[in-house]
Amino acid sequence: MASTHFNPNGDAHMVDVSGKAVTKRTASAIASVSMSPQARDLIQSGTAGKGDVLAVARLAAIMATKQTQHLIPLCHALPIESVTVDFEFDAEPADAPKLHIRVTCETTYKTGIEMEAMTGASIAALTVYDMLKSTDRSMQIGPIRLERKTGGASGDHQFVYDEPPAQA
Repeated sequence: MASTHFNPNGDAHMVDVSGKAVTKRTASAIASVSMSPQARDLIQSGTAGKGDVLAVARLAAIMATKQTQHLIPLCHALPIESVTVDFEFDAEPADAPKLHIRVTCETTYKTGIEMEAMTGASIAALTVYDMLKSTDRSMQIGPIRLERKTGGASGDHQFVYDEPPAQA
């Protein structure tokens, strides 16, 4: 399949979506953060030194979705109609907690909203790291992955990976 982000001369360009139909589109992305039990406990108790980690990460995710067009060079500016951010810890193993951050975005537009969901999940994960780095510098972020998308000419897709993410 030919890349749509290059013109016949091989120059990068923004895809022309003027002829596409406006449809409702959604996308969900997940970012995971592995951390120490101590870092998890600070999140769950709300006693992290920098404040409520999940509240700040939620706001960071929402803000990031709205900035995607400025961060990813060939992304279109789209009307973001809804953003939800959910958090869930893996129950096991207790000695190696992993936080899953799910960002779901919705729009009614001519192009997909996958990049906004992935940007939001990524920035939320980085925010968690920033707020807890004094407690646990060995936190690891990843994977970051698209979970599902709906709408548009390509239809609905649920993405399957080797290790399924937790359900929020």
